[in-house]
Amino acid sequence: MEIQLKYGKGTRTLRLPDQAEVVVMTPRDLPVISDPAVALHQALDAPLDALPLEQRPRPSSVAIAVPDETRPAPLKKLLPVLLKRIFQAWPELRPENVSVVVGGGLHPAPDVAQMGRILPKDLHGCAVVAHDALTSPMTSFGTTSRRTPVEVNAAIGEADLKIVVGMVDPHQFQGMTGGSKGITIGCASKAMIERNHSLMADPAARVGNIADNPTRLDLNEAGRMIGIDLAVNVCLNPAKQAVGLFVGEPEAALRAGAAVTEQVYGLPLDRPFEIVIASCGGDPKDICLYQAQKGLNMASQCAEEGGRILLLAACGQGVGDPHYEDYVRRFSCPVEQMREFAEQGFRMGAHKAFLFSRTLTRFTVVVHSELDAETLAACHLAKGEAQAALDGWLATYPEGRFPRIAVVPNANTTYFYRSTAGEE
Repeated sequence: MEIQLKYGKGTRTLRLPDQAEVVVMTPRDLPVISDPAVALHQALDAPLDALPLEQRPRPSSVAIAVPDETRPAPLKKLLPVLLKRIFQAWPELRPENVSVVVGGGLHPAPDVAQMGRILPKDLHGCAVVAHDALTSPMTSFGTTSRRTPVEVNAAIGEADLKIVVGMVDPHQFQGMTGGSKGITIGCASKAMIERNHSLMADPAARVGNIADNPTRLDLNEAGRMIGIDLAVNVCLNPAKQAVGLFVGEPEAALRAGAAVTEQVYGLPLDRPFEIVIASCGGDPKDICLYQAQKGLNMASQCAEEGGRILLLAACGQGVGDPHYEDYVRRFSCPVEQMREFAEQGFRMGAHKAFLFSRTLTRFTVVVHSELDAETLAACHLAKGEAQAALDGWLATYPEGRFPRIAVVPNANTTYFYRSTAGEE
């Protein structure tokens, strides 16, 4: 049999033996929203647990936080509608007092080319701000109960009306993206991001969990402290089509979006697999190694202990984070890195190496990528051609014996929960 998997902006085809037990772990289909612009207008008419724009007092300034290109939010469809509603609600509001803040957390600040790829051409004269967690002016709102300093881009912090646009996707330790996260991580300071992410060691900090997850609850609390007025949250299927769209108070929008996202990407698992073939889901999920780690982590959840994982991740933009790359090159192996991380404590960049190492110390991993072998090896990853690696693994089995193989076409977003055989 043949399987075709997304890889960068294209696909890769792999051949699997017909005799093998192959299970394709495909996200579920939900009805697609035919016109996201109309859906957004309707959601803005009746936001969840929040007042519509038209019923609010006129703000003197507005800030809209949006994600960078590592998140495929349909900004070119959504932003024109949102801006139109803002200027209809307050015709006297001057465009220069409305800011669109593009945030990617600790990702490098987006350049002009990236802005052009993700933003609509006509922003009605609104200002565009590229968030930089290291250098952007910040506004402080105090400290959360979990000791996270709440510091966000001043363009947002000082605005009268604060809106966040984002996606609700499964997240490996924050449960789900969405809600306040586009501001409380996307437009936050390095100190804020590091402290929040340091909570990921808690067992409740796991994919799909937003109920008692300390990293998620910390972001919710920070969002309330900042005073985020509205969240526009979209849920996408693997084809990047909208299957859910919610507007409202950030936590209400998050809950509604998470329920839809779980229906799409949360899959039951009765028993793990010997071999897992995983695609991050193509561009932008595999835009760089830093993003591709999420696919490796999620795929490992359906592999048996000591099993083999083949990851397809193009990584056209390279490793993606210089702090992670500089840090991981200091170590000869994942075990050494994990030991240092345990001794020295949480640091951004180091945490990504830890997440990689946690998988690499338990499974055999081969990465099919545009990255060269030397760069991958410095990150403790083995480069391999996908078909050759798979054929090599299959050759280790006795004649007539075939492994159970899982194929995960959207590994960055698909997650698994234990079930009993036959459970829906």
